[in-house]
Amino acid sequence: MLKPQILCVALIAATVAGCGEPALPTTQARPVRTVVVERHAEGEIVSLTGEVRAKDQANLGFRLDGGVIERLVNRGDTVKAGQILARLDPRSQEDLLHTAQADLSSAEAVLTQARLTFARQQELLKDGWTPRAKFDEAQQALATAQAQVASAKAKLSLAQNQLSYTVLAADGPGVVTAIGAEPGEVVSPGRMVVQVAREGGRDAVFDVPEQLILTAPHDPLVDLALSDNPQVTAAGRVREVAPQAAATTRTFEVKVAITNPPAAMRLGATVTGRIRLTGPAGVELPASALTEVNGDPAVWVVDPKSLAVSLRTVAVAQHGPATVVISQGLDAGELVVTAGVQTLHPGQKVRLLGDA
Repeated sequence: MLKPQILCVALIAATVAGCGEPALPTTQARPVRTVVVERHAEGEIVSLTGEVRAKDQANLGFRLDGGVIERLVNRGDTVKAGQILARLDPRSQEDLLHTAQADLSSAEAVLTQARLTFARQQELLKDGWTPRAKFDEAQQALATAQAQVASAKAKLSLAQNQLSYTVLAADGPGVVTAIGAEPGEVVSPGRMVVQVAREGGRDAVFDVPEQLILTAPHDPLVDLALSDNPQVTAAGRVREVAPQAAATTRTFEVKVAITNPPAAMRLGATVTGRIRLTGPAGVELPASALTEVNGDPAVWVVDPKSLAVSLRTVAVAQHGPATVVISQGLDAGELVVTAGVQTLHPGQKVRLLGDA
């Protein structure tokens, strides 16, 4: 009977003794993902929508006013150099031409008579049969007749030019991109009647905000793609920036010369242009690497020898949806924890997952 009681007392004593000595915790390395710090941060990509236009585009119009009686081309037509595009009513200019021709004929008849008179007076003067005053008078009449003929010829040439201005012709090969007047309209000198995009290079034209003009890198490479078919792509370089912003939109017109434009990038097509802005000074990390200590941004840095982590405060230059740019606090080559930052404590051992 005594043996079971002794055994029970011994078990109770052993249990009580065990409660006074806590078990030693086992230390385990926590698995984390890391990234190597690199000394650069990429700038953001900006996209704008623009239009394909001819590098050289001419607004053709008449040099004088008048009524349009004929327009021989439409938008999209291909034209050749010298091809007639439109005509004005030429009746007024034809009347001026006829008047100038008649004036020239009259002046030439007067000149012929003055020459004959001068020749007679010259012969008579040699033999002393006419006074010197009569000879001088004939000589003056000849000079006046010659001047009148020269003036009549100039007026005739002007009238011929005026008549030729009633015909609008293409000054080079190209494609008609716009029409500015219809038959029956009265146009003023210089008004655009036909717009022709000359053969040659093509531009992608964008309206760019002022802030982007100020922050964009110098001579950036522009990636272009058709808006309705992004598979059609090309590259370009900025060729021209408007010196002044548009009064209504306050944007600057920027022309990007397309390098080897594909056939699908036709005149008038809508394109999307993308450029990468200059990155801020600092290093770029995944946003998941960022934590905080005492209200300041911080990251966990891994010692590559001991694989222990330490918390380090940093300065953040830029926040993004997936990344942050650290301007101060990190050196190139350091290991920064990017996953598992909320469960770490200083000095904790970690195990690197994947490639560091």
